[in-house]
Amino acid sequence: MTTDMKGYTATIGLEIHAHLKTKTKMFSRSLNDPYHGEPNDNISPIDLAHPGTLPTINEQAIEHMVRIGLAVNGQVANFTEFDRKNYFYPDIPKGYQISQYKYPIVSGGSLAGFALTRIHLEEDTATSKHYDDYSLLDFNRAGAPLMELVTEPVLHTAEDVMTFARELQLLMRYLGVGDANIEKGEMRIEVNLSVSKTDELGVKNEVKNIGSISSAGRAVEYEIRRQIEVLESGGILTQETRGWDDHKGITFSQRSKEDAKDYRYFPEPDLPKLYLHEIYDLDAMRADLPELPAAKRVRYSDEYGIKSEDVEAYIANKSMADFFESVVHQLGDNKENIKTASNYVTSDIVGLVASGVVTDEVWSDCDPASFAKLIQMVVKGDLNSRGAKDILAKIVQDGGDPEILAESMGLKQDNDPEVLKAVVEKIISDNPDQVAEFKAGKDTLMKFFVGMAMKETKGAGNPTILTQLFEELLK
Repeated sequence: MTTDMKGYTATIGLEIHAHLKTKTKMFSRSLNDPYHGEPNDNISPIDLAHPGTLPTINEQAIEHMVRIGLAVNGQVANFTEFDRKNYFYPDIPKGYQISQYKYPIVSGGSLAGFALTRIHLEEDTATSKHYDDYSLLDFNRAGAPLMELVTEPVLHTAEDVMTFARELQLLMRYLGVGDANIEKGEMRIEVNLSVSKTDELGVKNEVKNIGSISSAGRAVEYEIRRQIEVLESGGILTQETRGWDDHKGITFSQRSKEDAKDYRYFPEPDLPKLYLHEIYDLDAMRADLPELPAAKRVRYSDEYGIKSEDVEAYIANKSMADFFESVVHQLGDNKENIKTASNYVTSDIVGLVASGVVTDEVWSDCDPASFAKLIQMVVKGDLNSRGAKDILAKIVQDGGDPEILAESMGLKQDNDPEVLKAVVEKIISDNPDQVAEFKAGKDTLMKFFVGMAMKETKGAGNPTILTQLFEELLK
């Protein structure tokens, strides 16, 4: 969607919350499993803020945050502490949230080319479930470890927002720190957006309740248009929090936007201060990071020479990428083979998964050596495309040696020029009228000749060699 900006520039900053993958909650030993089981199954007196209960810090959550900070080249703080963020809402049982304010775990860094302000750690709230005349609270989510990432106001378009969100999702999955499924509520995007015709920023509005990455893009497009229309009509924008109605495709006012002073932050007295540089060997942790999406893109493009669409498919599906890497190992450095293999992986095998012929288990079940052998047969001309697809369907379902399958299915191409030359000579002899037309300039008849030869060989003739022979003998 293209928005007529009318001379305005949109400036966007993101606040993204994402659940961390830990066994237990942030400050209690309750199971960290917010979206499974019956309501209020995974709770404890600490999660419910019973008098006399004390929180303890989840070490795994801290380690996850440090790894995220290293992955985005941020500054991992030595000193960090937790704070009380005071506000009353029914799903905040303590009347405050344990969060971080002045001393976040990570400062700075960048992701997808966009600068970050900070990344801090806090606990999630309970879930309110509203009915016609009453509401209920489910505390399974209360206390779940929640990362909050804040970008600098350096994004400008809906595409920027969607790109950033996808890259963060990928990063968390590659690091193994969270699944970030936004549809399940494991990642939540909040957009801070203003428009202005000058270098001075306009009035910022925050948009919440965004349920998918594509919805984030639509919300940004709508809010840009709305703010421009208000200003162009002589209206005044006020700082506020707005919700996103995905069904109607509009934002709507919820409340005036709070400032930090409204939360009356102060250090959490029941938790110790943390000195992370003394707890962790940051250099060792940095060296232990897996290959991240940005580096993988560069390597796949430079080393394998495959098209960008294929690269993105592998980046998004680690199991498929692992299978492809195993195939590459079998094929060696031959880029033609690698490109052909990638085409068959991202089109044919993915197509078989999409049609339900096989499941996603194919990436672990299919033998990379057999698939690599099939690709080598295709490149050598031992199989045509149709035959290769038929054998591939057999391999991914039942396994097997592609060469043996090609022989038993009668799909192996005949590459012997002498044998094929006799076929070509017969076709030329049997079709004098078409030969004359071809020699008179009707080049399209080459398809006719090759088709006749393929029929004569029952599909076993190599069409490339047949074409070459026809061109030589029809001169």
